[in-house]
This record gives sequence, structure tokens and C-alpha cells, in this order.
Amino acid sequence: MISNERPSPHGYRSYSAGPPRPPVNEDTLKTEKIQIERKTFIFTLKENPRGRFLRITEDVNGRRDNVIVPSTGLEDFQKVVEDMVKASAEIPVKGA
Repeated sequence: MISNERPSPHGYRSYSAGPPRPPVNEDTLKTEKIQIERKTFIFTLKENPRGRFLRITEDVNGRRDNVIVPSTGLEDFQKVVEDMVKASAEIPVKGA
């Protein structure tokens, strides 16, 4: 590590080529929030100059992780989630 670099609190260093990017203007179109056990999931449909996307944020005790799904893939994403729900209902729980 170079002497003037500080370690990231997340345990890894970020690398960037050149100056930081300016913030992208994003419009929020719709937001839904659900609580499942100790996790909060926030689904936000957004739009920016590159198009629409769904941001899924998982919040567990203040720690947040995001997944971004471009709107062009939402139907495929929905199908996979529906297939997982169906499989979860059909496959027996081990040890039960």
C-alpha cells in the first residue's frame, strides 16, 4: 500500500481510472419497502439518461447492499424469482 492510501473499511481498495465521475441525475418513479425477518428490502424504480432500472437495496442493521436490474431484464428477473418461489414450495425442507 502506498503511504498516503488508507485501507477501505470494507477490506478492499477501489481503483479508478482518472477523476471521479460526476453524479448521474436519477429520477425516482416508484418505491416499495418490505420487511422480512431482520432484513428490509427497498425496491426503487428509477430512471436516468441511460434508461430505467430497478434498484433493490437490502438493509440489515444499517449495512446496505444494492443490486441493479436494467428495465430490459425485469421480465426475465421476474420469471426466475417466480421459478424460485415455486421450487421453494415444492422441494421438501431437509430434516423436516
